[in-house]
Amino acid sequence: MHVRIQAGLPLTVALAAMLAAGCAALPAEEDPVQLRLTDIEARVIRIERMLDNRTLAELAEQLSSAQREAQELRGDIETLNFELEQGQQRQRQQYVDLDDRLQQLERGGRESTASATQSGTGGGVAAGQLPLPGAGDRANYQAAFELLKEARYDESANAFRQFLITFADSPLADNAQYWLAETAYVNRRFGEALPKFQQVLDDYPGSRKAPDALLKIGYCNYELQRWSAAREALQRVVNEFGDTTAARLAQQRLDRMRSEGR
Repeated sequence: MHVRIQAGLPLTVALAAMLAAGCAALPAEEDPVQLRLTDIEARVIRIERMLDNRTLAELAEQLSSAQREAQELRGDIETLNFELEQGQQRQRQQYVDLDDRLQQLERGGRESTASATQSGTGGGVAAGQLPLPGAGDRANYQAAFELLKEARYDESANAFRQFLITFADSPLADNAQYWLAETAYVNRRFGEALPKFQQVLDDYPGSRKAPDALLKIGYCNYELQRWSAAREALQRVVNEFGDTTAARLAQQRLDRMRSEGR
């Protein structure tokens, strides 16, 4: 290869021209600079692909792990919800069954009560035997409650009154007050039952019977056609005891009142 250097050109310019002419004269596949650039570019591409693939693999693994954890959590939540619902259904059914039994006793037990009282064969504990001599609060409470279950309402009421006098400090006193109110409620003496249920709230504010007592206050006011007072009591049950069977029953009665235009 021969390159002619024109006269008068600086030497550096001439050398640059010679290098350019030499590079231009080589094919691309033989140019060492081009080959080097191509090799570097290929290596960069391989590294980028490796990084991309590793990142995607890590993301895929993280996503798979997150999905597994979410599935496990979903299963746990479904189990807990099922167990909670089963527990709530059992509680609700027990409450409804008890109320239904008391209502049935109200409708069908009066004749048998009168007959049993006259004949003295009513079973259980006679009213004159209360309080039970030498017995504690639990035995006397159970005896009064048995009278209630036997639809011997007046005797049960007397037994619960005597219990509240004799065992005023008993941890069962709030229950006794509630069932004393219930003896009037099952006989549809709502005006009499109302202050007795209120006494549960006034005298035993921390009682577990408070939601039920407040619910029955709403029911009593409903039966007495005191719509505003009924709504207020039932709404309090929903607001203050939202996770109880009493709250769900209160909401049902509120929905009924709305459908009735009360």
